[in-house]
Amino acid sequence: MARIFVVEDDAALRGELMRLLELQGHVALASTAFDRIADEALAADPDCVLLDLKLPGDGGHAVCRDLRRASDVPIVMLTSSDNEFDEVMSMNLGADDYVTKPYNPAVLLARIQSVLRRAARTEPPARIEHKGVVLDVAKSRVEYEGRGVELTRNEFRVLHLLMENKGAIISRQELMMELWQSDAFIDDNTLTVNVNRLRKSLASIGVPEGFLATRRGQGYLV
Repeated sequence: MARIFVVEDDAALRGELMRLLELQGHVALASTAFDRIADEALAADPDCVLLDLKLPGDGGHAVCRDLRRASDVPIVMLTSSDNEFDEVMSMNLGADDYVTKPYNPAVLLARIQSVLRRAARTEPPARIEHKGVVLDVAKSRVEYEGRGVELTRNEFRVLHLLMENKGAIISRQELMMELWQSDAFIDDNTLTVNVNRLRKSLASIGVPEGFLATRRGQGYLV
């Protein structure tokens, strides 16, 4: 799993975040040397940095700027502020995502997974194959045993994410983050509708029913 560096001056919250990450199998790292925290984070060689906006000294924006000048490491900002200016400033300085406190642990973990996936991506293949099912990325089309069907935008996004991570369970939260980049105003049933439509499209070309499997309480996989 990933090495994640936590920059949070509240000791209780820092400990809570580190325990949450460790329960997911990540390696959680931290430092309280806030006068040189960017250097501390870079020296740890993390896969992702969770960065609190309100820090002693110059604050999280300055740390974000210093990290981005020296590295492409994914940065997820954490803040109790719902000020749009802070969010815009963070993204302009190079943050990859912005999560407000109090955060939903499942949503935070999904956003971390999303930025980690984006950072790990290389040039995407033109076609992805799994169990005889072929996804044509350029044409948003899926084929099976000589038959094919074009997918809607959301059908394609769901299948693309699942086939990029074939054999791994992708949570509903991760799928919603990937599709809409936000957990706000998204009815959980909307994702179910899109998955069911995708299953019908797959069935229309003869893909076996069990290809797109549900793991109750966990998510989906192919």
